[in-house]
Amino acid sequence: MEEDDVFYCPVCSVSTDHEIVSRGRNPVGRCLDCGDVHAVAPGDRRKPVHVRAIVSEGAKSQVCTIEMDVGEVCRVGDAFVAACGDEYTGAEVTSIESGGVRVRQATAGEISALWTRKVEEVELRVAIHMGGTTMPLRAMVQGEDLFSVRGVYTLGGRRFRIARIKIRDGGVLRIPGQKAEAKRIRRVFGYPA
Repeated sequence: MEEDDVFYCPVCSVSTDHEIVSRGRNPVGRCLDCGDVHAVAPGDRRKPVHVRAIVSEGAKSQVCTIEMDVGEVCRVGDAFVAACGDEYTGAEVTSIESGGVRVRQATAGEISALWTRKVEEVELRVAIHMGGTTMPLRAMVQGEDLFSVRGVYTLGGRRFRIARIKIRDGGVLRIPGQKAEAKRIRRVFGYPA
């Protein structure tokens, strides 16, 4: 147990930090992510691929990079940390461009661009129904904030109870107690509480 290093882990299927437990002609390492112990060799070290990522936040977009392992598979819906100049932000893949076409998944070396959206802080859109009128409300919330059907919330100085939640994948939550993270919500429908 002398030092940590990055090697390919056959269990995790990505390059991860390893603790070298035996050196010599056939070194052995322990993956610090899953704990698997296996032979490692200098050839197991994989250089990262820097993939171009367009990160959208509302109406604004910026070109960033996402670091992936060679051969790592990326799918629509995966989340990564994007480097945008000197800043880092959580981003969810919404589309993958490979070979000039949009695909649902591709390996890192085949990707020409990832289209993503920022998910650390997102705009929550709420429609509050008040009799014959509907009041739109928009508020910035943390992407991991949970919202539940029949829950009472205050945003933008308005207190409301959630009647239903429209999810980005097209589903609608209607059963009391059903929850969704803000980054998964397309729109919240509610009424004054």
